[in-house]
Amino acid sequence: MGYLTIDGSYGEGGGQLSRYAVALAAITRRPLRLVNIRSRRARPGLMPQHLAALRAAAAVGGGALYGDELGSIEVRFTPGRIRGGEYRFDVGTAGSVVLVLQALLPVALHADSPVELTVTGGTDVRMAPPLDYFRMIFLPWLARMGVRVHIQAARHGYYPRGGGLIRLRVEPCPSPSPLEAATPGRLVRIGGVSHVAHLPPDIAARMASAASCALAGYEPVQIEERRLGRGDAFGSGGALVLVAETGNSFLGSATVAQRGVPAEELGRQAGQSLRAELEAGAAMDTHACDQLLLYAAQAAGPSRLLVREVSEHSRTVMWLVEQFLPVSFRVETRQGLYPIEVAPG
Repeated sequence: MGYLTIDGSYGEGGGQLSRYAVALAAITRRPLRLVNIRSRRARPGLMPQHLAALRAAAAVGGGALYGDELGSIEVRFTPGRIRGGEYRFDVGTAGSVVLVLQALLPVALHADSPVELTVTGGTDVRMAPPLDYFRMIFLPWLARMGVRVHIQAARHGYYPRGGGLIRLRVEPCPSPSPLEAATPGRLVRIGGVSHVAHLPPDIAARMASAASCALAGYEPVQIEERRLGRGDAFGSGGALVLVAETGNSFLGSATVAQRGVPAEELGRQAGQSLRAELEAGAAMDTHACDQLLLYAAQAAGPSRLLVREVSEHSRTVMWLVEQFLPVSFRVETRQGLYPIEVAPG
């Protein structure tokens, strides 16, 4: 079988496309030629976290990766047999371990036995889902699809030193249950976690308070405030993750502590983001949709999602998945919302 060529500059054209392309090639055992990787970015090509993700997916996928160097704008991947067992990967910087897991988890579900993953790097960094979002939003959605991913250990790590860690056990599940997220149902509660490590504890309290104010009218909002010690975090940093539990769904939002940005502004941003999802009547937040479409495309039947907006990330994922799998995506517009139907072939 010849190489399937994927243009890495298509649509959103970022690291997610490259990560998912290698993961899909491993799953479908289709040789891949990935070109124009991040070519429209200010710094084109593979950065450390992208390189780590592609190498990790290739390793679990039992294949060979060619051209995998920093700055590369083209790689080739020849897939092999996806094997269970223990794997360790180090981003080597504060690059996001959660983004590396975006490439690893879909592949691990097709292994011949359980997969034990240890990934080190940054857990709470900008432009990536924080660790608590992964734990409180993404994994519960996967659990509803019958996917069993167990966090066995976690340590937070931040920019610029990294040093965070996630250790997971992934049970094989090549054909998940369909995902039903078409109606949110009644709001049950709003909770969350605001944490800091090796920073003044009032930062966590101020983020939580500002988020609660932004969600006025949805009381009570119960946000746990945590101050992490040496055993729970490496370096200094923090994050705020909010989750709204409804009768049928989870809606999340998140923000990461940034030097020079007031805690109140970070909390306000996260609170307003979640409020927008609630007021729209969405059943799944935009970021979760980006990450779950790949799993819905492999489900045992049609999945239905209802989102506030269809991001460029999501549209890019839909296009990419259709290059590898016999699946169709139907996106409609209904009263300011977007129902999405995912129909595997």
